[in-house]
Amino acid sequence: MSQLEMVMPKMGESVMEGTILKWLKQVGDSIEQDESVLEVATDKVDTDVPAPFSGVLKQILANEGDVVEVDKPIAIIETTETFNGESHNEHEDEPEEQELVVANSEAQVEAISNYQNGESANNGFYSPLVMNIAKTEKITATELEKIKGTGKDNRLTKKDILSYLDTRTDATVASKKTVAAKAANITSPIEATNITNSFSGGQAQSQSLNGHQEIIEMDRMRKMIADRMVESKRISPHVTSFVEADVTDLVKWRDKHKNEFKKREGSSLTYTPIFIQAIVKALKEYPLVNISVDGSKIIVKKEINIGMAVALPSGNLIVPVIRNADYYNLTGLALKVNDLAERARTNQLKPDELTGGTYTISNVGTFGNVMGTPIIVQPQVAIMAIGAIKKKPAVIETDKGDFIGIRNMMFLSHSYDHRVVDGSLGGMFVRKVADYLENFDTDQQV
Repeated sequence: MSQLEMVMPKMGESVMEGTILKWLKQVGDSIEQDESVLEVATDKVDTDVPAPFSGVLKQILANEGDVVEVDKPIAIIETTETFNGESHNEHEDEPEEQELVVANSEAQVEAISNYQNGESANNGFYSPLVMNIAKTEKITATELEKIKGTGKDNRLTKKDILSYLDTRTDATVASKKTVAAKAANITSPIEATNITNSFSGGQAQSQSLNGHQEIIEMDRMRKMIADRMVESKRISPHVTSFVEADVTDLVKWRDKHKNEFKKREGSSLTYTPIFIQAIVKALKEYPLVNISVDGSKIIVKKEINIGMAVALPSGNLIVPVIRNADYYNLTGLALKVNDLAERARTNQLKPDELTGGTYTISNVGTFGNVMGTPIIVQPQVAIMAIGAIKKKPAVIETDKGDFIGIRNMMFLSHSYDHRVVDGSLGGMFVRKVADYLENFDTDQQV
């Protein structure tokens, strides 16, 4: 028998801590390898953390609600397995934020303090994402406890709290109209403050008295995103190359096969897996784009792990990763893309699905944008934005001369780290991706 430490896993790029939501096992329980032991949350995702090895849970080192740094011990597991004296953590994950609503009356102070670390008055737990929504929407502790949860063990999910907000809208709009009517007749800043406080429950809103501005404090997640974007720009001198591609044949192929695919697989055939397939092929031809930088060393990645930016209902982005994307055929890529996107939007991603990316794609066309200049996901050195497909008049070259025709056109934007990717390489790479899309194999089956 040996006793090994189970540590807090790394939960995504640049995520250095996690919040323990709930222990699923108790001291003395037997645990199988990969069996869920506890629930952990980060600023983007909450998920179960599996055991890195089989054994018996001998000691719990961190309590529910504790924020624990990555690689710090959280439990002791007694096992008969040997690992050359090393403790292991194979899985990684991402939590949510831990900011609270402001108490609007003395009666609520105690209730709020009870769940300041995620704990509710009835000994349940709110994920930090739910807590942040509550803070932003000024939902009191009493209100929060009355919302029915549909998650595991009746936990309150993001969907639950957003549904509650929908039913709250009419009353809120009516209250705002009343406040606006009163504010129209204010005679002094003091009176304006009193009117604002009557609507906000005692917490003054940061906005101008003339109604032309509103100041919104960033939540923790937005601050983290801002820090990472600034850090990426500081580390990598960004350069962007643009190419316009004629994807008419590709569009016709997809239109021909999408209904059959949906009927057979029960899943949509989108353009994203087709774009990923083209990027994978180009990375094989230009391996010096599939790299990272460590000081003065260039690390060439042998695996092709494609990150795909997914927009969450909150408006934030998360980047799940398709590992070994070059091992998938188009059908496999389509199913994998849809699976990751769906689970990303419902906070069901696994820890290791958020790390290890070597190149990232952002399909800005889904927002109706024709092009974009995306920011590199560190420590990668490049990212591609795919614009919306638009019908345009274009010159068609044939053996019988040039003609004007209606074609499906699309812009590709390739942002890259100019420290290690020169303009020639960055430009040739995006051109190669466009070539693969323009010469798409229309005999390909899916």
